[in-house]
Amino acid sequence: MSDLQLGFKEVQSSPTLLCTPLMGTTVDQMLIEMQRAKEIGADVVEIRIDCLKNLNPRQDLEILIKQSPLPTLVTYRPTWEGGQYDGDEIKRQDALRLAMQLGANCIDIELEVAYDFNNSISRSKPDNFKVIVSSHNFHNTPSAEAIASLVARIQATGADIVKIATTALDITDCARIFQIMVHSQVPIIGIAMGERGLISRLLSPKFGGFLTYGALEAGAISAPGQPTAKDMLDLYNFRLMRPDTKVYGIIGKPVGHSKSPLLFNASFKSVGLNAVYMHFLVDDVEKFFNTYSSVDFTSGCSCTIPHKEVALKCMDEIDPIAKSIGAVNTIIRRPGDGKLIGYNTDSEASLTAMEDALKEQGYINSRTSFSSSLTGRQFVLVGAGGAGRALAFGAKSRGARVIIFDVDFERAKSLAHGVSGEAQPFESLVHFQPENGAILANATPLGMHPNTDRIPVAEETLGIYQLVFDAVYTPRKTRLLKEAEAAGAIIVSGVEMFFRQAIGQFHLFTGREAPKDFIREIVLAKF
Repeated sequence: MSDLQLGFKEVQSSPTLLCTPLMGTTVDQMLIEMQRAKEIGADVVEIRIDCLKNLNPRQDLEILIKQSPLPTLVTYRPTWEGGQYDGDEIKRQDALRLAMQLGANCIDIELEVAYDFNNSISRSKPDNFKVIVSSHNFHNTPSAEAIASLVARIQATGADIVKIATTALDITDCARIFQIMVHSQVPIIGIAMGERGLISRLLSPKFGGFLTYGALEAGAISAPGQPTAKDMLDLYNFRLMRPDTKVYGIIGKPVGHSKSPLLFNASFKSVGLNAVYMHFLVDDVEKFFNTYSSVDFTSGCSCTIPHKEVALKCMDEIDPIAKSIGAVNTIIRRPGDGKLIGYNTDSEASLTAMEDALKEQGYINSRTSFSSSLTGRQFVLVGAGGAGRALAFGAKSRGARVIIFDVDFERAKSLAHGVSGEAQPFESLVHFQPENGAILANATPLGMHPNTDRIPVAEETLGIYQLVFDAVYTPRKTRLLKEAEAAGAIIVSGVEMFFRQAIGQFHLFTGREAPKDFIREIVLAKF
């Protein structure tokens, strides 16, 4: 550990410190927040005194610094750098100097005023006191060269720790933050703000970040895109991350609703894998894979709406099942040559879930002992996207008669042609009368959180279907499934498909057999 970290030495248990900002408006609130931060497992608290109402610097800082159960970082952020203080600049800097005198471990000062500030404390600065000099860009993430130049400017002010916070307009912007962190010769905090910058915060330990921030709760963030400290520790296994940690994730847009990180991170931990799985909010799949081409970074990815078909074009090799479906939901970067291999585990997962549900209710195809319980049935599919394609080809392979509805009628017709099925306009779905014993499968986002009141078919027809399947799994039991169950149909939740396809993905990701019982316990408890 370098001398620059001695002020925090007693609490460091991982390569990167976890700092929780305190946003209370009173001293009493902040004292409570400090205790909560300690209980959660933070290493450092950031005392945001610009959030305090009626600040009395000497009295309030002495209480907060002396009574803090964790090392303290004091920040007095002005409005011109995204904070709440809009008063006299001399008084603001006086308060930060006072924090140093009262025993704070560290303060954060903005680049614009850092040179003069650091000169003002050069003779009185305690040996174990550190100054973070920060720069915040709320518009974009500059080029790597511009960021490197900015780091040099910050170092020239006499900073002990460099902090760069930019705004991610695309997830690939985070790569420039990672690059500057991993090559920095001084302690550095690198953050790309916003939802597309989430991975810059979570992967700070992998790329050598000195410190990163985790909010006390979801509604108390100090910067856009900040995750909670609890999620960082419990969901993403922050303490276990190291430079050689392999990175997996789910590619989608939107993607924040996905519970895949919950399942995979717990599973990786249960079998002792040095790996982390996270949300990748991706706008351009090709750009994403071209930017993150390291084998240990995109070791494996799940792929969800709307990228399942587009991702196919980025693959170096495609598994025959995925190729016939025309969509991938699982992507592996092969260790030996770094080539991208596309698979589809959705089809088998969803179709076996339906077959098993019918079997449990005693519905077994009497034609032959080898026939699927779907053979010969009318299979009404809503949605011809990636998930829909997996369902359609799976149903065809079981001998079902597929009828497809999609808002894009041309897409529905194309898929119907591929499975020797029938396409009908989406508008006619509300009047469609299925055969008795038909299967209904929803492969659209209709009914997904937060728009949980939506349903793709007319309610009065639900009783005709023998089984209704919904690929949506948030919520676990959608309105479609509730209505279908009330009408007497067998229902299969997207959660069951999710569980089964995750088993397949785990094996593809790791080459190991998945801990099936453990994964099912997570699904039943958390989904």
